[in-house]
Amino acid sequence: MNAQNFINALPFAKALEMRLDSIGEGRAEISMPWDARFVGDPVTGVIHGGAVSALMDTCGGAAVLSYPGATTTATIDLRIDYMRAASPGARIVARADCYHVTRNVAFVRATAHDGGDTPVAMATGAFTFAAREETA
Repeated sequence: MNAQNFINALPFAKALEMRLDSIGEGRAEISMPWDARFVGDPVTGVIHGGAVSALMDTCGGAAVLSYPGATTTATIDLRIDYMRAASPGARIVARADCYHVTRNVAFVRATAHDGGDTPVAMATGAFTFAAREETA
């Protein structure tokens, strides 16, 4: 399964209107627009952290799927540090990079931005994956 098909197959990614902006060689960039349906604080209009975490998790999985030979993936562990609230009305962009890959586990770093100087959130994660079998 390629990364765009992976995103298209996830109902929550469709509901969050995630868009695959770039992908390749263990890296991915996925964004989502601000949407009133996902506001966590009606007074401020700030997007709920769960929507940001879903974006970062999906971006990490897409980065793994773009790694040469990877065919499927699942999140083993994901730690997210929220740095600040995302600006109401701003598109949130997540970027993920596989920084170390073993036979069946990819380690990923990700950031989420909304155009400000400081990231909205940063994450590290481990994703299991299956690789295409080599044929002789």
